[in-house]
Amino acid sequence: MNPIDYNRHPCFNAKVKGQYGRVHLPVAPKCNIQCNYCNRKYDCVNESRPGVTSTVLTPDQALYYMGKVLEKEPRISVAGIAGPGDPFANAEATLETMRLIRRTYPETILCLASNGLNLAPHVEELAEIGVSHVTVTVNGVDPAVTEKIYAWVRDGKVIYRGRQGAELLLARQLTAIEKLKRHGITVKINTILIPGINEHHVIEVAKTMKELGADLLNCMAMFPNADTVFEDIPEPSKETMNAARNAAEQFLPQMRHCTRCRADAVGLLEEDRTDEMRGCLSACAKLPKPAEAVRPYVAVATLEGVLVNQHLGEAVKLQIWGQDGQGGYKLIEERQTPPAGGGTQRWFNLSRILGDCQAILISDLGDGPKEFLSQRGIKPVVMAGFIEKGLEAVYTGKGFALLQSRMRKCSSKGACVGAGTGCG
Repeated sequence: MNPIDYNRHPCFNAKVKGQYGRVHLPVAPKCNIQCNYCNRKYDCVNESRPGVTSTVLTPDQALYYMGKVLEKEPRISVAGIAGPGDPFANAEATLETMRLIRRTYPETILCLASNGLNLAPHVEELAEIGVSHVTVTVNGVDPAVTEKIYAWVRDGKVIYRGRQGAELLLARQLTAIEKLKRHGITVKINTILIPGINEHHVIEVAKTMKELGADLLNCMAMFPNADTVFEDIPEPSKETMNAARNAAEQFLPQMRHCTRCRADAVGLLEEDRTDEMRGCLSACAKLPKPAEAVRPYVAVATLEGVLVNQHLGEAVKLQIWGQDGQGGYKLIEERQTPPAGGGTQRWFNLSRILGDCQAILISDLGDGPKEFLSQRGIKPVVMAGFIEKGLEAVYTGKGFALLQSRMRKCSSKGACVGAGTGCG
């Protein structure tokens, strides 16, 4: 495989904007913040701005669409995810899409654009996949400024408003940018200039981002959108934008050729083909899910190899069982589990380790890993009793009810200590 030529990214290298293009894969519909200038509309074909797409794709549909795009426009060098929500409010779909594109089109530059709230926990995985360019939208580095820009910030199931939300978002952004740079990822900062709100603050953003090691700043004019808090604020003038960019340029190079791309944009920056590909995008969104992968095995959390008697969070290894071809079951091997801690990343790593398993037998697990493993096609079976009874239930589909006894609820808070108090 030839090394990836990162100079082919038209957003980060203005010299090639007429030679290479990008495709935005709209696989991330949910968002975890509400900006006062943002109105995300689907099926809105007459607007060219961030947050807009005509449809949403699954990762497998996005991979198929990528192939169709390259047939029509072989000059596409970048595959990116920029919404229509935030990639890391849809982390699993985002990461799976990136993995599929990297595996199938290894010379493609991978790019993401995020608000940064939930970005930091996934930086290691992005680096492992080979995501080389990440854009973070930072509209201010003073919560007194940014509390006017965001209606709310949602962390998990908790919603923060006002100064509290602004402080949380900024702290997460700073952590994410620093972590991205430690992993050698090129970082572009998008700053939306909003007249009367942050127009005099852009230079502070540029200064702070320079200190964190950011590579490029894209100062973007706010586009007033109907049905938003800022709908009556006028778009900043060209003179205002030029002044802000010139001031910020003493700290960071400026991107001056941004086209404010849609979440389903495709083509060269100067030769957009989004309208032309809309029919193909819609057709890909109707494709059926691919057939489930063959998963012949079942993972088991056990202390001695006879009973299912460990919580997922405390298991340092899992036994892998399969059918023996004679109506019974046999132990295949043992596999180490990822170390405790790490949150979602731990469960992603575990799902990779158990990629050939259709189920896992455990005495309990938290809601987070339960949902995560289920989404990855690994059925959690919470039970008490002999391993063979659990295996029989999985392989025959019968007897699950008999396994559900003497269970204690796992709170999923903190690190699991084996007493049903949580799986972290």
